[in-house]
Amino acid sequence: MDAIFIIEQILNGLGYGLMLFLLAAGLTLVFGIMDTMNLAHGSLYMAGAYIAAQVHQASGSFVGAVLAAIAATVLVSWLLEILIVRRLYPRDHLAQVIATFGIILIADDGVKALWGPSPLLASMPTALAGPVQLLAELPYSAYRLLLLGAGLLVAAGLYLLVNHTRIGMLVRAGASNRAMAELMGVRVDRVFSFVFALGAALAALAGALMGPISAVQIGMGEAILIPALVVIVIGGIGSVRGAFIAALLVGLVDTAGRAFLPPLLRAVLPPALAADLGPALAGIAMYLLMAAVLILKPAGLFPARA
Repeated sequence: MDAIFIIEQILNGLGYGLMLFLLAAGLTLVFGIMDTMNLAHGSLYMAGAYIAAQVHQASGSFVGAVLAAIAATVLVSWLLEILIVRRLYPRDHLAQVIATFGIILIADDGVKALWGPSPLLASMPTALAGPVQLLAELPYSAYRLLLLGAGLLVAAGLYLLVNHTRIGMLVRAGASNRAMAELMGVRVDRVFSFVFALGAALAALAGALMGPISAVQIGMGEAILIPALVVIVIGGIGSVRGAFIAALLVGLVDTAGRAFLPPLLRAVLPPALAADLGPALAGIAMYLLMAAVLILKPAGLFPARA
């Protein structure tokens, strides 16, 4: 296990963490401000991946495909918020979970009807298909560097939006005390709609960018939703800063566990036992991290209502 391999896995972990942040940031804002548990957020991620792959295949423009995926997913989320989610705001979390889980089932069947049950091929843009020589012995995927850059750029933009704009002030007010914000004249319904659309746009962006390096298939939203929920629990519900730090931690821990644990265990354990134990421990690494954080800080690292 040399230094080049370690650096490569750290970069992979950071890239995965930043994509998790795009998904978790919208989810934590929806839950923290609207007090609405939206399990269908992963379906918006899936929609972004499918639409971007289809448009890229038809047009040949990757940028156009990403923009089309964001626009179409925001439109879908707007209809979803008006027709269904808005009716769930006054309901308890159990009703929200059941209703949005039903949306997941409908979304999966809708994708199957439109694109079929087989995974969809999402190709990388030609200009970014090759490696970039970061160090003398470290060629690294240009597309993964794009993921790193896009994730950092969106994180910076989201920080400026939430902390240095008027709409961000309203969002933070709603996250801290929704009832008081209403009494101060904030149009909470408009803030809710904006936050829901923003979360959908971030989820679509994450899906469009992750499509070329992961399988674009039915159920991909549910698979990524679980790590995103782990991120918002670790970071603190409603906290964008917490989601960013927690996403990087989860990305690094998950990637490091899958890359480093199996070879380390093979060095000290019998091969058969290491082959079984390595993937199992790697799979629960982020949950162990969540448990450790919650023991020390039950509200998460940076709770919005602190």
